Amino acid sequence: MTKHSDHQFAGFDGQLPSTTESGAPRESDAHSLSVGPDGPLLLHDVALVEKLARFDRERVPERSPHAKGSGAFGEFEVLEDVSSYTSAKFLQPGAKTPMLARFSTVAGELGSPDSWRDVRGFALKFYTEDGNYDMVGNNTPIFFVRDPMKFPDFIHSQKRSPASGLRSNLMQWDFWTLSPESAHQVSYLMGPRGLPRTWRNMNGYSSHTYMWVNGAGERFWVQYHFHTDQGVENMTNEEAAKLAGSDADIHRRDLFEAIEGGNFPSWTFSVQIMPYEDAKKYRFNPFDLTKTWSHKDYPLHKVGRFTLNRNPSNHFAQIEQAAFSPSNTVPGIGVSPDKMLLARVFSYPDAQRHRIGTNFNQLPVNAPVVKTNSYDKEGFMEYHHSGDAPVYAPNSFGRAFQDTQGPVANRWEADGELVRSAYTLHEEDDDFGQAHTLVREVYSEEERQGLIETVAGAVKGEVTEPVLSRVFEYWKKIDAEVGQAIEDKVKGTSAGRDYENEINP
Repeated sequence: MTKHSDHQFAGFDGQLPSTTESGAPRESDAHSLSVGPDGPLLLHDVALVEKLARFDRERVPERSPHAKGSGAFGEFEVLEDVSSYTSAKFLQPGAKTPMLARFSTVAGELGSPDSWRDVRGFALKFYTEDGNYDMVGNNTPIFFVRDPMKFPDFIHSQKRSPASGLRSNLMQWDFWTLSPESAHQVSYLMGPRGLPRTWRNMNGYSSHTYMWVNGAGERFWVQYHFHTDQGVENMTNEEAAKLAGSDADIHRRDLFEAIEGGNFPSWTFSVQIMPYEDAKKYRFNPFDLTKTWSHKDYPLHKVGRFTLNRNPSNHFAQIEQAAFSPSNTVPGIGVSPDKMLLARVFSYPDAQRHRIGTNFNQLPVNAPVVKTNSYDKEGFMEYHHSGDAPVYAPNSFGRAFQDTQGPVANRWEADGELVRSAYTLHEEDDDFGQAHTLVREVYSEEERQGLIETVAGAVKGEVTEPVLSRVFEYWKKIDAEVGQAIEDKVKGTSAGRDYENEINP
């Protein structure tokens, strides 16, 4: 894909204002309907629901995204006392919980190489005594977009061109440069951790903010960090390209063979904890998925460690059919006003219902270890059922039901008009500041030079105007010297210039 010429649309007028599938004009392709700029999303936002529900049904049967991956079973053990922050039983001192982990790429299809430059999925399922708790994260602490209305468009830009059926750097950079909130994640992706050597050698993050509630009802905002005990290791572009051709399943193979050989990988689980009221005045919006919390402001608190010690006995039944969703929470843990998280709470289980059926939670890999009493019934492939017990609540025939009213423990306050709006900006909110810090203060000089080579290689030749000029401007907003170096390298005007001294005087 080099450009959108007339014949590529073949009778489709892409210049018309965007519409819903029924033809009604869309109010926005970027902003969901929420109660005030920072409040919860609304189910009657039919444009968002249609967009997400339609997106969830685009591919059968593989996941879209995160199609290519694998995983293993293990155990999580709590090693420190965080009971003053959460009442979740599986997070109490000394608790041990069986679990499942799945690692994946994001953009590639089921048969794509493991070693493509990409974000890696990092999904965990804890089989607790209060039901399943799922943590669906990545190997990056941030993401490309902050509003779910743009998520399907982002994934479309990372997939394949409708004309050629090939992945397109032009589509990727067109979307990224028109979405400045992507700068932090793109800087992370183009750096060394965009190519982890193995799944065992990468960290994991919740990325989203969650709520913890303790036994006294006190509330806290938290972000999860899973640091590899094997040490972070990454590949070069050259190593990754060679492996894509010689062993496309390198990461799947590495994890399976390591566990098969008794080399059990582990990760240390820590959290950043923010007092509830701090969120209102923190210098960055703490619910913005494109931002991180400073460790100086909110240091890590160690919780425990999980170890993967058992391979699946059947990859399809136990890994491909494994269904993860942030909607699976337990008492003591809740979600936050993060708009992307609130949409994923709907979208993830909806995708699983489409992908593996209405009763996907009855499959052994997804079933909780505790007995259930759900009034959901029937549907495709129902196996467990409630016999001749009443199938409605309330009822007069002895089947238990709840009728609790009043505030919930994992709550937050919101008040405002229904609007389509970006988040309210906090004191230091912007799209390029944290990306600049990553490139200038976190990356070494060698890593910065590698980033320049990676970006220049990704855009040279394929990315054309007007996108190419926006790529240069995008990187100059992240870091002026790095952006100029990328432009000069792409244009072939770098001869005779000393970039190492320019970039790192």
